[in-house]
This record gives sequence, C-alpha cells and structure tokens, in this order.
Amino acid sequence: MKKCLITLAVSFALLNMPGLVQASGDINAGQAKSSSCISCHGEKGNSMMPLFPKLAAQNTGYLVKQMQSFKDGSRVDATMSAMVSGLSEQDIQDIAAFYAAQTVTVNAAPQVNPDDLDDIDDNQQLTAAEKKAAKKALQDEQGALMAMGYDVYRNGDLDNEISACIACHGPEGEGNEPASFPALKGQHADYLIKTLTDFKTDARSNNPDNMMHMIAKKMTEDEIKAISYHVSVMQ
Repeated sequence: MKKCLITLAVSFALLNMPGLVQASGDINAGQAKSSSCISCHGEKGNSMMPLFPKLAAQNTGYLVKQMQSFKDGSRVDATMSAMVSGLSEQDIQDIAAFYAAQTVTVNAAPQVNPDDLDDIDDNQQLTAAEKKAAKKALQDEQGALMAMGYDVYRNGDLDNEISACIACHGPEGEGNEPASFPALKGQHADYLIKTLTDFKTDARSNNPDNMMHMIAKKMTEDEIKAISYHVSVMQ
C-alpha cells in the first residue's frame, strides 16, 4: 500500500493540470514535411539507430513541445535546432500529427552486452565450466535489472522518493496526451538511458517544472538502466 503513495500523489496533481490546447495538424502534409527527418528517425518514425528516438505513436502535444523547445533554444541540440529553425507553427503541428498516427515497432528484449561476455576470460585462464558460470551470472544480472525496472516503473522507490513512472506515463507506457507527457513504450533503451542521465546531470533543461530533473537525480545508474530496459519492451 505504501508503495502506491507517490503514484497517487502525482496522479492527484495531474487532475488539476490544465490540458494544452493544440492546433489541428494535417497527417498527409506532415508526412511530406517530415522527409528531412527520415535519415535519423526512420521513414515512419521508427529509428533504426538506438541513440536516436523513435517518434512513431508519440503524443502530439509532446512532439509539438519538443520542436518548439528546440526552436526557441530552451532545449539545446545543434542538429535539431537547425532542423526546426525554418518550421512554422503549422509545420510543427503537421509533423507531430503524422508521427503520432504511426505505429511504433516492437524491440527485442535487451541482451547482455557482448563485450562483457568477451571480457569474461581475456587471459584464457578460465575452465569451460567457470566461463559458463560467469556468463550465467551476467544473464542473471540482466534478468534482475528487468525485474527492477518493472517494479520501479509501477511502484516507484518510496525509500528514495522516486515517483512511479506509471503515474505520468501510463500503465502501458502510453503517456498522457492532455498533459503532454510522452509515450515511452517501445522506445530505444539506449536513448532512454541517455535521456534520464541528461535529466540527472542537468544536461537537458527544457522542463520548466523540473519534474524529471528531481526524479532522475534520485535514481541510481542501475535504476536508470533497469527502467530503460523495461520500458523498451513495453507494447
């Protein structure tokens, strides 16, 4: 019961949060206008590169907010700032509408880093049985991280005052359109790890309420990795 307190507190706060009124975007126009986005974000918003975010099925309000932030400089990225600098407000609405209408692809379950497996026996001193046991330990660690991610996403971490992700991002990672909270399901784990780390270190600063900064600062590196792994395979 106590694990739900933070979730409930955030949820009650959201009930009093006014929704953002967005202009209507044109999906077909957005598809044409998004042609320059394909090289990084994929033809229909499903990036093939793990450090570039998937945009497919993302909430319109969130996409609009991020493009506006890149344009006005409150979120800093040289490439994205240049890409959106010439966009009108209608262009932004159209592009957001197009990506929101797409379907996000399903990710494979995160695997143990192959480099970690290769480093187990650099000096060729382990027996086959010892090497097998070391590999299993790494795989067990991966499983423990996935379980931790599930727990923190749904219940938060009361001891460290970390809110449950479910309160803002939904039980299925679908986000909250009226509040412009992003959908997370199916996002690349590597991108999520980078994003949470950027919030933790203040490298990302376009959140006026500082909500994600406050949460991420209290998260350990393992919790960041665990939540990112879990979210990446949500459907």
